[in-house]
Amino acid sequence: MTHTTDFPRGPRRLALPAHLRTALWLAGLGLPVLPLRKGKLPFGNCPACTRSACGDRPHMKVAGPCQCPAPCHAWGAATTDQDVLTSAAWAGAWGQAQAVAYHPGGAGLTVVDLDNADAVAWARRNLPATTTVETTRGEHWVYRGTMRSVNGVRDGVDLKSTMVYAQWRGPGTGSMVPLPDTVRALAVKEPTTVRPTQVAVSAPAPAWGGECRHRSPAYLERGIAMAEQRITEADRRVHTTVYRTFLAVLSAHGRCGCLTDKHVARLFTAAQAKGESPRHCTDAWDNARTTLGL
Repeated sequence: MTHTTDFPRGPRRLALPAHLRTALWLAGLGLPVLPLRKGKLPFGNCPACTRSACGDRPHMKVAGPCQCPAPCHAWGAATTDQDVLTSAAWAGAWGQAQAVAYHPGGAGLTVVDLDNADAVAWARRNLPATTTVETTRGEHWVYRGTMRSVNGVRDGVDLKSTMVYAQWRGPGTGSMVPLPDTVRALAVKEPTTVRPTQVAVSAPAPAWGGECRHRSPAYLERGIAMAEQRITEADRRVHTTVYRTFLAVLSAHGRCGCLTDKHVARLFTAAQAKGESPRHCTDAWDNARTTLGL
């Protein structure tokens, strides 16, 4: 895909709703776009895709748009296909849209999301100047190049590139430069602050009750510790690693009644420390249970 040095200044006027007009302009530039509803949230799954009923697995998706005809699965719904954007399936979403988002990685970009004044000051001291876009609480610094997306690499600093979306807030100012090694290095460091979100999930209902019937409680503890380590050490395809780890734990302990909510919380905490959202964790856990018939 060919990119310009900077974002162009704005779309041509068309006889279309404002957000759709912006979306078509961005799509023409090669930015995969999607509508956002109130609260900067993507529209929920369409009925055909609710809880991945269509067979799509969001946690396994690595590139490309969702195969469903309606806007769903957040970043996976982002597209540059103007026929899709103006189709009847999207009409309802654009009619309710409060903003437009784009998939940075799909356009060959990385956004350093600076969420407060201290984060902005840190970036100005440590990162190469590039296209800068003002946000409600801070700034987006946009670089050419893609990388793994990670939340919380520093207080108030998120990296948005592959498998995420960023709200379009205008073309910003300054010339866009290549993604520097200083930003790539942030993704391989341990986050300075991780605040896992509590999610209402449950271990499978005990089939027999009591301690693990396989060997001993120590066997379960080793299994959970190994699962945490596998997630923590993942350096790519984090979504896939989290799902497969959940699947392995449930395969071993999902039917014997030894798993507790505390064990599940430990796995979710490890996944969120790698940048997974609470929803991704819940989807991966539910999909693993469904696969095993739990």
